[in-house]
Amino acid sequence: MKKYLIGFGIISVLATGFSALNAYRRVTNTSFGPGEHLEYRVHYGFINAAEAIVDVSPTLYKVNERPCYRVNVDGRTVGAFDLVTRIRDTWRSYIDTSAILPQKFYSNLQENDYRKEENITFNHEANTVKAEERTERDIFKVPDNVHDFISGYYFLRTIDFNKLSSGQVIEVPAFYDDTVYNMKVRYRGKDVVKTKQGKVNVLRLNPVLPQNKLFKDEESIRIFVSDDANKVPVKVEVDLWVGSMVMDLKRNGGLKQPLKYF
Repeated sequence: MKKYLIGFGIISVLATGFSALNAYRRVTNTSFGPGEHLEYRVHYGFINAAEAIVDVSPTLYKVNERPCYRVNVDGRTVGAFDLVTRIRDTWRSYIDTSAILPQKFYSNLQENDYRKEENITFNHEANTVKAEERTERDIFKVPDNVHDFISGYYFLRTIDFNKLSSGQVIEVPAFYDDTVYNMKVRYRGKDVVKTKQGKVNVLRLNPVLPQNKLFKDEESIRIFVSDDANKVPVKVEVDLWVGSMVMDLKRNGGLKQPLKYF
């Protein structure tokens, strides 16, 4: 499911600045920084289903000799949902502060009886990733400026959507679960959404999904991102074959600028 969170389009806004000498690109970032804290509530109808916390560490880390943001994402089911499907998932990405590219990625998935823990190291000079704990097929070839799905989202936050037209698609390469795929999201223009804190101006984004048995169509996920310097999701709507789910921003801190409600 995670690999479909962002995902077919008309144009590609690919990573730029990558020279023939395989030097790191430089990406201007005015949207996020150390200490950012986001809390989300996921509900299925009127039932609380899950909660998620997204944290950017207040301190920087050096990974592969590069300064990095450490982004931690924790998701868990709650209430009645926790009795039926118990989920305790953690994903962590160390994102290069100047290139906005992953240097390391960690995942620890606990979903009912399923368990998976993995560390991935990125080598952007050699265009490879290494699964650290494996003894067989531990090295994978990847494209230039490849992302994990967390760093891909943070890269999207650096894009100036005012330069795009409604219907255009942003595309970046990503690696997850031993697979290279294209993260594609269609920009649908500007909108206003109502939250418990008030109304907020947003950018509407639709991850483009391949045909699957979980979502109704290729635009079953609608992400409403604040139309300001932060570009943080304030609301996400998901249409499933068995109903709809909504994720709302419940609490935030450490943003580049306060969210403006009206």
